[in-house]
Amino acid sequence: MTKKPVNASVSHTDETIKELRADRQFAVEYLKAALAELDDPDNRAAGLLALRDVAEAYGGLGMVAAQAGISREALYRSLSPKGNPTLKTLLAVLKSVGMRLSVEPENLAQVHVSTDWV
Repeated sequence: MTKKPVNASVSHTDETIKELRADRQFAVEYLKAALAELDDPDNRAAGLLALRDVAEAYGGLGMVAAQAGISREALYRSLSPKGNPTLKTLLAVLKSVGMRLSVEPENLAQVHVSTDWV
């Protein structure tokens, strides 16, 4: 009796992309957490790779690059661990996957709004 070899390993990236496709709210939360990492130079690569995962999940890098008006190679470089996407590229990628950039206070307890502007 011959046993077939079983491939027990599954690509983490492939599984992540599959989950991102299946659950839009998960994709939003995943990307929010990842973009928060862009503030930390030691974790910036994680944020860029997560943005790349979302781009792969919602159309693929080729389609996203075309919609963003940049080459696929430039998009791969921008969303690589050492990438440094421009604001234009970041906004275009987010728009192409049906999301947008937003701003929120870093720590709500520290936010103080002054009304002395006038």
